[in-house]
Amino acid sequence: MFAGLPELGISNGEDLKETLTNCTEPLKAIDQFQTENGILLPTLQSALPFLDLHGTPRLEFHQSVFDELRDKLMERVRTIAEGKDEDRYGKLKELLEKSFPLVKMPSIQPVVMQVLKHLPKVPEKKLKLVMADKELYKVCAVEVKRQIWQENQALFGDEVSPLLKQYIVAKEAALFSSDLSILHNFFSPSPKARRQGEVVLKLTQMIGKNVKLYDMVLQFLRTLFLRTRNVHYCTLRAELLMSLHDLDISEICSVDSCHKFTWCLDACIREKFVDAKRARELQGFLDGVKKGQEEVLGDLSMILCDPFASNTLVLSTVRNLQELLSQDALPRDSPDLMLLLRMLSLGQGAWDMIDSQVFKEPRLELEVVTRFLPAMLSVLVDDYTFTVEQKLPSEEKTSLSYPTALPDNFNKYLQENRVACEMGLYYALHIAKQRNKNALQRLLPALVETYNDMAFGDIFLHLLTAHLTLLSDEFGTEEFCSAVFDGFLLTSFSSKENVHRHNLRLLLHLHQKVLPSCVETLVKTLEPSKQSNDQVKELFTKLTEKLEAQKKSPPQPDEAPSLDLGLHPVKVPTTASTPTTSI
Repeated sequence: MFAGLPELGISNGEDLKETLTNCTEPLKAIDQFQTENGILLPTLQSALPFLDLHGTPRLEFHQSVFDELRDKLMERVRTIAEGKDEDRYGKLKELLEKSFPLVKMPSIQPVVMQVLKHLPKVPEKKLKLVMADKELYKVCAVEVKRQIWQENQALFGDEVSPLLKQYIVAKEAALFSSDLSILHNFFSPSPKARRQGEVVLKLTQMIGKNVKLYDMVLQFLRTLFLRTRNVHYCTLRAELLMSLHDLDISEICSVDSCHKFTWCLDACIREKFVDAKRARELQGFLDGVKKGQEEVLGDLSMILCDPFASNTLVLSTVRNLQELLSQDALPRDSPDLMLLLRMLSLGQGAWDMIDSQVFKEPRLELEVVTRFLPAMLSVLVDDYTFTVEQKLPSEEKTSLSYPTALPDNFNKYLQENRVACEMGLYYALHIAKQRNKNALQRLLPALVETYNDMAFGDIFLHLLTAHLTLLSDEFGTEEFCSAVFDGFLLTSFSSKENVHRHNLRLLLHLHQKVLPSCVETLVKTLEPSKQSNDQVKELFTKLTEKLEAQKKSPPQPDEAPSLDLGLHPVKVPTTASTPTTSI
């Protein structure tokens, strides 16, 4: 407990033990030891007997004096460090040399740690001693740990790894949330709110202004993205940069070549739309990548691969297509649309680019613009025509029936092209938001086979299940139930556990609205096997419990499920010029 005192020429318990062992008059020896090692203040000696008369132990007195002096010393260390004296760090190093031998003494340790914290460059020998001792490493300030981490990537990796896992678990949990709502979905939190998350704040604190540590974290994120293909690492890459931007850490922001691009894109994500002005700014950044600096495309592609970025880009694309429709214009004639497709393509090619280390923008297939988009516009025309037709007075209506087939080019590119597939999926969300049952029944069969099974990814299924709550009344018909479940959701649930979970989430939320005969069939179909994971089993148990409770309780006539409240007033656009609101 008192290790280090002899090094400083101060007696400790061992010295007193030796003195008492070898002396002939113990009381005189104790008195002498107290005089030599007490507070060396002549006027104090005459005052101490008064404390004895008041029954105050000498230990209590000395401890209170010690605590007061320690606090004043720590305050003095802080004052020296924050001052402008040119030799301030020299003074702190001198104090460190004198105090470090006592670093293991609990009462002195805070002083040593305070000195270490305020030294911009701790002597390497001292850093190694702190790093080698688990207890010292644990209690030292993050400012000291940064100096240790920047020379020890493995140790820094051990500190960061649990945080990255925690971040991914939280993102995936949000996608499987039991609350199905179009108003409160995965993309609802603002960028600023997301940056207040525990992991982002902790990483920001760990990095501080240290560029080397920031680069290490980015390298960890790239490596994990390559290893897992998990796009949430791309989100964290953008959130971390913008968190440092919020704190005005110019030492890092000024050297990250993605900073201004990410800042501009962050504003678009906040608005869930890329307007013309910001589109020009973003294009300027992309066009400004100079020869020899192409590596920045790898980071830009990761920023654009962030689901929050791609969500904004595709929403803007759908809105752009609607405007083109109202203007009778062709997709290829819209520079804003071309930029959105360019950025989508760059973001979706992030993994390939970082994996191959070939930093070149992927070329967007010309046929996506000349064939797929016209096919998508023709589908939009069908929707609007039918919607307007339904609103006409009966005497003006024609015998027009809603088309059941999709253009061949539409299906072809859903299966063969990433960018086209992404737009097709968001078109499904768009028509579900409009409560366009006919259009959805027409589109869902085409989503069974999509590029890289994108339609069965968690992000799309999370959004689709939320949007289907707007059509909750339609689940009372066998035709719609069959289209949603048999025609799409059940086609891959047996081979994909995530799809199984999303099926159960939807049914758990809408079981009161679903046709009873369909509920019975679905419960049998979705019953977990022994190999199913715990999450699937837990959801199924909740579902069966709810169904049992429903049988026992009297039916509530015409009462909508509480989670649907507030969703139905969403307006259905009736003209091509009506802009699409954000998903």
